[in-house]
Amino acid sequence: MPKSEKTRIFITGGTGYIGGSVLSALLNHPRANSFQITALTRSPEKVVPLNSVGVVAVVGSNKDVKKLTEHASDSDVVFACADADDLSAAKAILLGLKKRYDKTDKVPILIHTSGTGVLADDVAGNYATDKIYSDLDIPMIESLPKTQPHREVDIEVVAAGQKGYVRTYIILPSTIYGIANTSLVRLGVQNPYSQQIPGLIKASIDRKQGGVVGKGLNLWPNVHIEDVASLYATIFDAAMKGPGEAGHGREGFYFGANGEHRVGRISEIVAELLYEMKLGRSPEPTVFTEEELIKYFGGAYLGSNSRVRAERAKLIGWTPVHTVDSLWASLKPETEAIVEMLNA
Repeated sequence: MPKSEKTRIFITGGTGYIGGSVLSALLNHPRANSFQITALTRSPEKVVPLNSVGVVAVVGSNKDVKKLTEHASDSDVVFACADADDLSAAKAILLGLKKRYDKTDKVPILIHTSGTGVLADDVAGNYATDKIYSDLDIPMIESLPKTQPHREVDIEVVAAGQKGYVRTYIILPSTIYGIANTSLVRLGVQNPYSQQIPGLIKASIDRKQGGVVGKGLNLWPNVHIEDVASLYATIFDAAMKGPGEAGHGREGFYFGANGEHRVGRISEIVAELLYEMKLGRSPEPTVFTEEELIKYFGGAYLGSNSRVRAERAKLIGWTPVHTVDSLWASLKPETEAIVEMLNA
């Protein structure tokens, strides 16, 4: 690419928890002046503030498949940070990137967001599994059935990468925690909250008692939102250097994790916090009923196991700094923030 040309970047989910953190990292990147960034947003009121920091904002969502194809076809790099299970959106983006390749004869880059939920089992919190997946063990990942969460889209993305018209990198964050504190949060355009832990806190507040799925013995990996942003930046930098710098296509799976926790321990701490705040009847969590699991979470997802070794990104320089201790430390401010938000 000639020095005068800017790298054209398109991002979906750019005002969400993950995508906003990725977009902020791009805006703060050492080469930010060489980027031309377009972000998709569902909110017309976010256009002007995004424009104010040099982002071209397009009003739309993953449902606007023609827009996805159009903007992907005009991009050197696409960050897909919206819905990890939206197959039609993924196909629309891939179609656009195929058009880009056909038009320019240059291979564009797709950095797609999946999640370690693809590994989830259905133990309903009752025991921990011994099965641990490494992102360097591709046959093990490929053994996952198409019926697993996110898997159908991941397969589509990898297949496109195998065809050679796009270089694909799939990032699979685990339980992301921490309240995002980025330039876009301060600008009022980014959602600063994750889904899993805040969802548990909100459900516990609503039922007036901390809750746990089954025995709470299941295990999940975790990663701080700041380390997630640096993970995307590390993979983006490697991808921009060329195809030989980092695994892509079939070998383009990158787990985002830097710790592991027993999910029931989060329930126990949240129950204690809510009891202290006089928002729970007991400091000991009670078991969510089947009806509550459907009502609050759409099923027993929080009772699953998902165990990983995140090795691939560390080989190319990802250096996460937050350990599981940061997760435990995050629960009080997270709970307090959600209580305040619900009372606002």
